[in-house]
Amino acid sequence: MDAAAGPVGSLPGAVAHAVGTALGPGLRVLAARPVGGGCINEAARLETDRGPLFCKWHDAPPPGMFAAEAEGLAAMRAAGADLHVPEPLAWRDGEEGGPGFLVTSWLERGRPGADFDTRLGEGLAALHTASAPRFGFSRDGYCGTTPQPNSWLPRWVDFYRTRRLGHQTRLARDGGRLDGAQAALLERLLGRLDELLADDGEPPALIHGDLWSGNLYAGEDGLPALVDPAAHYAHREAELGMMTLFGGFSDRVYAAYHAARPLAPGWRERNGLYQLYHVLNHLNLFGGGYGAQALALARRYV
Repeated sequence: MDAAAGPVGSLPGAVAHAVGTALGPGLRVLAARPVGGGCINEAARLETDRGPLFCKWHDAPPPGMFAAEAEGLAAMRAAGADLHVPEPLAWRDGEEGGPGFLVTSWLERGRPGADFDTRLGEGLAALHTASAPRFGFSRDGYCGTTPQPNSWLPRWVDFYRTRRLGHQTRLARDGGRLDGAQAALLERLLGRLDELLADDGEPPALIHGDLWSGNLYAGEDGLPALVDPAAHYAHREAELGMMTLFGGFSDRVYAAYHAARPLAPGWRERNGLYQLYHVLNHLNLFGGGYGAQALALARRYV
């Protein structure tokens, strides 16, 4: 595909032009066919003269969305866990009014192997050994389309209070999703976090950050593949908040994780605090009954 290319299959002309320029003259895109890319972006499989690639795009993406995802994918790949993670190859975030996109390696889907759940649990335990000096990430990101601030902080409880629960509470209050009394309930919870999430000495752990069953599938070899991360360095228990919220992960996953890297006693009691972040995010994204669910979770801890 040269820089003057028009539409290629399902790839609009403006996206085709931007992708062709980013991939460089040494690679030709021959065709594109649509694939499922979630509810935020359009997506396609690109057939190239060097094999298939994955591309997702947005006409006007939030600032830095694709760059943050690309850096998250790169960090997860660098962790060396036995998990498939696509390689980010090219991206842009709609600078100067153009479309934004992310191109990655193509991960062929397969059938889960007999040990899929065990390998997932062990792989997540290995991913979580990747660490950093503080909690946060190299850039701010997104969970869905909700901005996710990631500025570094040395204490997990401070990070979770300000960058996660406090941030989502402010968005919900300012957006009219929570009234004053409801926001005050969540503020009381924020005031108790030092007691509820006492410093246990856990180092920052690289987590996927948005791990529900829709962001997991089996690769061609039957092993787990993770996509669409909201990656950052967190307390590793935070990963389980989203995993347990909507289900889709068997007890074998948690057993394998615990066998590889045991969780501290009481993690299940703390799990609702980590579910709360994602429920508040869903409230800010979708409204509806997520407000009642968030308040019910908060009342367990105040």
